[in-house]
Amino acid sequence: MEAYSFTDTHAHLYGEEFADDLDEVIARARAAGATRIFLPPTDLRSTESAVKVCSRYPGLCFPMIGIHPEDLGEHPEDDLRAMEERLQGPHPFIAIGEVGLDLYWDTSRKEEQIRVFHAQIQMALRHGLPLMVHVRNAYPELIEALSDYRGEQRLRGVIHCFTGTLDEAQALLHLGHFALGIGGVVTFKKSTLPQVLREVPFNRLTLETDAPYLTPAPFRGKRNEPSYIPYVIEKLAEIYQVTPAAITEATEATTCALFPLAWETEPS
Repeated sequence: MEAYSFTDTHAHLYGEEFADDLDEVIARARAAGATRIFLPPTDLRSTESAVKVCSRYPGLCFPMIGIHPEDLGEHPEDDLRAMEERLQGPHPFIAIGEVGLDLYWDTSRKEEQIRVFHAQIQMALRHGLPLMVHVRNAYPELIEALSDYRGEQRLRGVIHCFTGTLDEAQALLHLGHFALGIGGVVTFKKSTLPQVLREVPFNRLTLETDAPYLTPAPFRGKRNEPSYIPYVIEKLAEIYQVTPAAITEATEATTCALFPLAWETEPS
């Protein structure tokens, strides 16, 4: 597999799945062409773990801060206040994430999820940060929530692991300065994502792994890691009938525009 210059916009490298060989994972990522890797936590505890990993690999790894809809905890308002305090003054965070809506396993806290999502959208707007948005079984609810900010020029970010319909893609891309995060799912044999993406400009995409999850073909069933991004790049080049270089140039430009704080330092 050829090496390409890319950013992995979504990798949970702070997780226990990488505790034993993170240096090797990072070395493989660099060899594959990774220039930046973004780490979205799911709660305040994993936020601190993400910050620690990023401090080990400055200029390569960059942390976010956020509360995942499946990790609200018993008192999400307390966590939101702690997030706001963490964002006061200098901080290392390049985005608010991973945030959003997830109604796949449990709908009992739907209204609470929506309330916390709104709070984090408003936090992102106050601090001039992009969003890393998680959505599963909740595209209508997500579109409705983001529609409240229609016309807000500061609203921007990535719809992580997009797997929706063309109508949903178009609705989201018209709500703000959003891109669709594309990873291993696009390589799956039964995925309908390629048909949807053919109607979406590839300069509205970003690359991601969601490591350790959603490993691309031909490695399904194994732990995902940033070094597998080239397989996503080559699949996208096939879908759009362009060169891999065209995909990497477009996605890097889009990622830079959405996450400018990650470009304030030269890649290590």
